[in-house]
Amino acid sequence: MRVLLTGGAGYIGSHTALVLLERGHEVVVLDDFSNSSREAVRRVEELTGRSIPVIEADLADRAAAGEAFAGLDVDAVVHFAGLKAVGESVAQPTRYYRVNIDSTLNLLDIMRERGITRLVFSSSATVYGDPQYVPQDEAHPTGVGLTNPYGWSKAMIEQIIRDAQVSWPELEAVLLRYFNPVGAHPSGRIGEDPTGIPNNLMPFIAQVAVGKREKLAVFGDSYLTPDGTGVRDYIHVMDLAEGHAAALERMTSGVTTYNLGSGTGSSVLEVVRAFGEAAGREIPYEVVPARGGDVAETVANPEKANRELAWQTTRSLADACRDSWAWQSANPDGYGA
Repeated sequence: MRVLLTGGAGYIGSHTALVLLERGHEVVVLDDFSNSSREAVRRVEELTGRSIPVIEADLADRAAAGEAFAGLDVDAVVHFAGLKAVGESVAQPTRYYRVNIDSTLNLLDIMRERGITRLVFSSSATVYGDPQYVPQDEAHPTGVGLTNPYGWSKAMIEQIIRDAQVSWPELEAVLLRYFNPVGAHPSGRIGEDPTGIPNNLMPFIAQVAVGKREKLAVFGDSYLTPDGTGVRDYIHVMDLAEGHAAALERMTSGVTTYNLGSGTGSSVLEVVRAFGEAAGREIPYEVVPARGGDVAETVANPEKANRELAWQTTRSLADACRDSWAWQSANPDGYGA
């Protein structure tokens, strides 16, 4: 299968590219490199011994996106491209709606024009909002009580894809609701390389551990959780990448939704301790006020993906901390090193 990865130079995209290549598929990357690096693609090529065609384009720009697809022959698209930080979306809501939704509308229009009928969409557990129950399965209500524009943009895009499929029955789409991706490839050659101050917990901890930052800010310690800090379902990025491959290889007609998570929740302080053990050093932190848009606890029920995709997580939080530390310690400045 020849697969186009929009946003394929990013954190999850690069790991998915590696897994797809290792499974014998071909990969094409489309990215505007606004929050990613060509070096990530080069290193995937290095690790796999395979070449990856790269198209530089902004998918949210209709004219540029149309030109990018000219002459492009692919069997399926995995759509990662978009903005992804919860806190930033609260501060920049119109930017998040414009980029995330416009890029998807353009992609769907171009796919239909070109007869590309298979799509895997990078969605998020944020579509569940403040959970009504935990763990959350795919039947949990979405688009109700959402706490941030990032989550709303993902929920809206899910609905856009469903509506598009009604008018275009040939479209086969899979919506993958990620929980919290962490870790890196065990080689330490590719990993998460955020621009500026990290928005996610583990890269922030890693930068503290490597000495780039003084201490971790723990956002809130009065949630109704065992230690008062937020609880999340952390999924190793390699498990997540394998979930994308499974979705592509087992696509069916219509629109199907799957949770990709481990089914186990860990608190912020548990992650801090686990990373400290992996790095062999204490991680200094301070508790600061909770962020707007955050929820107390979110944990996946991944049974549907386990059953229908023959996929399950095989890596632990300790594995993710070990691999993240291997990446960060070898690349203290990320791909810019």
